[in-house]
Amino acid sequence: MEPTLDDLDRRLLALLRDNAREPVVTLAARLGVTRATVNKRLNRLLDSGAILGFSVRVHDAAERSTIRAITLIAVESRDARDAIRSLHGIPEIAALHTTNGRWDLVAELRCTSLTALDGALGALRGIEGIRDSETSILLSTATA
Repeated sequence: MEPTLDDLDRRLLALLRDNAREPVVTLAARLGVTRATVNKRLNRLLDSGAILGFSVRVHDAAERSTIRAITLIAVESRDARDAIRSLHGIPEIAALHTTNGRWDLVAELRCTSLTALDGALGALRGIEGIRDSETSILLSTATA
């Protein structure tokens, strides 16, 4: 069952997306509620699965040697569950998304070298049920 989020939950999640290390007292002040309210909401969001965990955002300079790519994937059948399970076994796949249109899935890859990327793509293409794929290497982050 999906958790029901109200306006306070959404505002709290937005603040956490910006900085998940923000102290509860600061979150409470920014939201105009008590620390106890923030703690209660955080626990409920964690228990319900709305918050799956907390992660680290790494500065681009720390990942300069990482090769990032996006792979669009088409599967043979309407049921992609077996392919998805197999794709989750490829450690270079940082995230996997379902999508609409010509492609069924989008994989975000992070590799230490072009050789590692080639190996990950070979593993991906070898999965039973994967009909086609197209990969684009991400060169840089576009800024305005």
